[in-house]
Amino acid sequence: MRLIPRDEGFFELFGELARRMTNSTKLLSEMFVQPDRLEQFVNEIKAIEHEADDLTREVIARLDKSFVTPMDREDIHLLAYRIDNVVDLVDGTARRAHLFRITEIREPAHRLADVLNRSAIVIERAVADMRRRADVVKSGQEVKRLEEEGDQVYAEAVGALFEGKPDPIEVIKWKELYDKIESAIDECEDVANVLESISLKNS
Repeated sequence: MRLIPRDEGFFELFGELARRMTNSTKLLSEMFVQPDRLEQFVNEIKAIEHEADDLTREVIARLDKSFVTPMDREDIHLLAYRIDNVVDLVDGTARRAHLFRITEIREPAHRLADVLNRSAIVIERAVADMRRRADVVKSGQEVKRLEEEGDQVYAEAVGALFEGKPDPIEVIKWKELYDKIESAIDECEDVANVLESISLKNS
């Protein structure tokens, strides 16, 4: 079996990007448990988002300078873009929560954010295992299972918003937050698909 040609520069950058993703999702999960620290979490997530953007630009810059790359150029660009997208969605969720002046704890929001965080952890592991196809496939299956779990939590959370006589403003606010977290979970599955495609091409 042919291994992916080594280029520690790209692999190190992907690892750093994946770590930023996991750090941001962890903070988001904590934010929905400690809304009294909302502004602190928003600022910390924004700082990570800037770091992820810088790393993505570094990947593209390295790609432009490299004559021989460890994998298809399109895959390098797509993987960096997909991981950065997760961080962007996390940042967008945190900023929305701040905009909406969220002060209460809602268990469905934390449950969704926890699914997202667990998905990010699996992806970070898959990035580290990029040269081992079997491990990447296993991680992809786990991310898919988490995406299905997220769908179920999302459906229950949205359904609960409309029970009884809800405040329309609260429904709008929380529905948008749930939507954004679900989108980030879906994006994690897209990252896993890219990783599996890369491992297949280079196995």
